[in-house]
Amino acid sequence: MSNPQTDTRDRELRLSRTLNAPIELVWKVWTNPEHICQWWGPDGFTCTISKMEVAPEGKWNLVLHGPDGTDYKNESVFKEVVPFKKLVYEHASYPHFVATIQFTAIGDQTGLDWHMLFDSREDLVKVVKTFKADVGLKQNIEKMAAYLQNHKTV
Repeated sequence: MSNPQTDTRDRELRLSRTLNAPIELVWKVWTNPEHICQWWGPDGFTCTISKMEVAPEGKWNLVLHGPDGTDYKNESVFKEVVPFKKLVYEHASYPHFVATIQFTAIGDQTGLDWHMLFDSREDLVKVVKTFKADVGLKQNIEKMAAYLQNHKTV
């Protein structure tokens, strides 16, 4: 039985996927600004990264450009970086959340587990209703998978 004090399922988004690419390539397209902007964001969005310091306490500043011309500034700080294993970043701008991305080598493929923990259930519900964060997360992973298929070496 889960403990209501520690059970966070009502404020989490989680998506797992096996990607048809080796872990070294998946890590590279996740941690290199030249690659991440080729797939980051929901369908129809583009991005610009002004800073991406993939190291503990490193800043990650990007702007998502919506198809309607709206810009969405995102400021994050990397909290944990374990090469080829795990990235943890705190999204400091609204909406606040902590994202943990875990990478698992499965032969020539990579298991990816993407977990987002929001401050409250209300925050999660608002972000899903307002920004369709659940759909956007799925689109992000689909775009990354397609990018990996077209870039077997980067």
